[in-house]
Amino acid sequence: MSTTAFSDQLIALLPRLRRFARGLAGSAVEADDLVQAACERALARSHQFQEGTRFDSWMFRIVQTIWIDLIRSRNVRQEEAESEGDRIGTDEPVRRTEARIALKEVMVAMADLPVEQRTALLLVTVDGMSYKEAAEVADVPVGTIMSRLARARVALQARLEAGGLRRSRDDAEANR
Repeated sequence: MSTTAFSDQLIALLPRLRRFARGLAGSAVEADDLVQAACERALARSHQFQEGTRFDSWMFRIVQTIWIDLIRSRNVRQEEAESEGDRIGTDEPVRRTEARIALKEVMVAMADLPVEQRTALLLVTVDGMSYKEAAEVADVPVGTIMSRLARARVALQARLEAGGLRRSRDDAEANR
């Protein structure tokens, strides 16, 4: 593959890589760093890409490998969302706060999932890949992706429901 064609494919894939990295890392800053590291590695090792194989699968695998290396070498820091000024006279601040809380709950619950389940969930539900495509990226059989995805969904739902029950009890105690 020519250098120009390689670069063009890489540039076209950046939004999907960033979305995947954001799901793994949980923050835009870390996701950008992860995608940059993956692009650097891909460019340095472009000769290792095999013509006739899926470029996106190769790149997703690079992102996943770098992420696994990062979480093995250090603890991932959770970044708090920036606070925004309230707008007087609307319920927008309340809706934004509720949306942030819900998103944070999902991110925390996803972070508790094993890496394999989180990867399957991100590839299929966030990036919209088919089971077959996700299996190629993760380099596992399709049945394994289906199993990991099913377990991830059940575990995520259980964690979110448990969090909701804790909030309800905390609210009830606070109102006494």
